[in-house]
Amino acid sequence: MPAETTDIDDIRERARRWLDDDPDPASREELRAVLDRLPASAPELADRFAGPLTFGTAGLRGPLRAGPNGMNLAVVTQAAAGLVGWLAAQGGTGPLVIGYDARHGSREFAERTAQVATGAGRPALLLPRPLPTPVLAYAVRHLGAVAGVMVTASHNPPQDNGYKVYLGAELGGALGAGAQIVPPADAGIEAAIRSVGPLAEVPLGPAGQVLGDDLVASYVERATAVIDPGGSRDLAVAYTPLHGVGAAVLTAAFASAGFPVPGVVPEQAEPDPAFPTVSFPNPEEPGAVDRLVALAEATGADIAIANDPDADRCAVAVRDTARAASAGGKVAGPARPDGNPPGWRMLRGDEVGVLLADHLMRRGVTGLYATTIVSSSLLRAMCAARGLPYDETLTGFKWIVRAGGGNEPLVFGYEEALGYCVAPEHVRDKDGITAALTVAELAAGLKARGLTLTDRLDELAAEFGVHHTDQLSVRVDDLRLIADAMARIRAATPTTLLGQPVTEAQDLLPEADVVILRTGTARVVIRPSGTEPKLKAYLEVVEPVADGDVAGARARATDAVTTLRKEMAATLGL
Repeated sequence: MPAETTDIDDIRERARRWLDDDPDPASREELRAVLDRLPASAPELADRFAGPLTFGTAGLRGPLRAGPNGMNLAVVTQAAAGLVGWLAAQGGTGPLVIGYDARHGSREFAERTAQVATGAGRPALLLPRPLPTPVLAYAVRHLGAVAGVMVTASHNPPQDNGYKVYLGAELGGALGAGAQIVPPADAGIEAAIRSVGPLAEVPLGPAGQVLGDDLVASYVERATAVIDPGGSRDLAVAYTPLHGVGAAVLTAAFASAGFPVPGVVPEQAEPDPAFPTVSFPNPEEPGAVDRLVALAEATGADIAIANDPDADRCAVAVRDTARAASAGGKVAGPARPDGNPPGWRMLRGDEVGVLLADHLMRRGVTGLYATTIVSSSLLRAMCAARGLPYDETLTGFKWIVRAGGGNEPLVFGYEEALGYCVAPEHVRDKDGITAALTVAELAAGLKARGLTLTDRLDELAAEFGVHHTDQLSVRVDDLRLIADAMARIRAATPTTLLGQPVTEAQDLLPEADVVILRTGTARVVIRPSGTEPKLKAYLEVVEPVADGDVAGARARATDAVTTLRKEMAATLGL
């Protein structure tokens, strides 16, 4: 018998066994349709059964489809049973709190998780409606939960969904209370998931207790307390939740804090799992905030703010006609067919991060400031100059909130991918709502003095030099291309960058799949994305400012980063 026929027979048998155990009639019908198209559908069927979605430190994330290599009711049932079993085996007490966004399947997956928990005798608390991820992270500690589950795929494409796990203080410890899991918990949960038997034998109870809006009100009240009650509130803000779940909570927080309620992009105001007005629901992607910038221009807004769909990230756009081109930001050029006006640019995550850190420092907030190995080195320089403790971690807020090992209390953490934790005692994770409030507080205070966010960035550049950051980000369909590129950079590590000798080359294997290159004025960090099929090279050039000429230093740094991006693209072969 030909090997190809044997392979099809094998995968057909695996699919039939899956069908026998799948509790969802809709996904069973979907999988039968794929089987009916054999042998033409063999590649698709093989992909669906290439292996189970692996439960890692980011939980589960994948396309909505039948089969073990996708997000569906069977996979979620198994994951929930494994998680609940692991919590019991660790001796964890207390309820499981569960949140969900507005993506396809999110509510169903959340309710199934609650049923698995109650079926095992553990109380389950369900958030009252689709809500931001920071509300779930807050609820874990606020309610004394043993753990939390958030059903979301964050800013992934519409066809994806995911499953994040947070631990309470009992199992997460002081640093991990209300934070995402880290090893060895992820491996323990993964092993428990794999040990789950037939799904028909997983006991299901009621769908838990649905919490009231008092939880959301508590989150908003605590979020409001993050900023100074006596500061200026004169600020006009344009806002978009990008069809996600952030609008109601963010506008409530702004109103509670005394700010004018932001104007919201009407076409993107309500949750919509199809994300119909954006090609990719991520504020970092080109074109994603075109409608936001148009609204800001039309309404005379001072700044524009975007959350990603689950509102744990925060993007900021500013008027910057004089500086935009030299700053290298995402600038709307001459009038385009979509009506996006000129003179606005998105601040980079590193720019927002250092603005927030500087603002907190100026407010007298002392303690540990932290960021990641792929973020700008400017925060390190600021902390050194101001005598504040600093730490640098691997990428991901699960590491940032554990920075310093507890030797100093963490007061601020950020990562360049638009994630900011301005109040770890409130939410021990990135929080796009409190970040937006704090950005508004800073912008309003500057406005009262006749200044803008870009003016403050110039002041920081004059003091510490221009730290210009950018990315080379390559999306692939075949993950082997990423592995090949990482192997290539390790086998043929550059000895020069921008004509300067590479003074340090670090390979962080086996702890992390990361390569870091440094010269006297430049740094490159290369790593695969942890949540998307992308290879990323994070670029930074530091350019001194001579005689107060910030614009000239920015122009030189921008040119250098452009050259550096070309060098790295050639080196990586992508």
